[in-house]
Amino acid sequence: MIDLDGTSSTPPFEQIRSQLAAQVEAGALQPGDRLPTVRRLAEDLGVATNTVARAYRELEQAGLVETRGRAGTVVTARAAQTPAAAQQAAQRYAAQATALGLTPQASLELVRAALGLPG
Repeated sequence: MIDLDGTSSTPPFEQIRSQLAAQVEAGALQPGDRLPTVRRLAEDLGVATNTVARAYRELEQAGLVETRGRAGTVVTARAAQTPAAAQQAAQRYAAQATALGLTPQASLELVRAALGLPG
């Protein structure tokens, strides 16, 4: 499912996030499919649980997955309809906005304005 490259300069959480996003885009993960628990995937990959948790958080922020309490983390219906390039652009924007110190609300307001939507 996930193959981490220990020699890569890409952090493990990003390798996990990008590989799961690619699996969603390719249709290998379908809407409603349940992802492994954070603890289970961390054990399988030999990484800290926080590493997997961060990847899942970023996937959730991008709208690709949602956490449903005891039902676990599942792929959203919206995920299958969002191109990977758009997901990556959103992740880059979110990272840049955070680095600039913008609040989530301010970041969303900028996107609404850029799209010509009412604030």
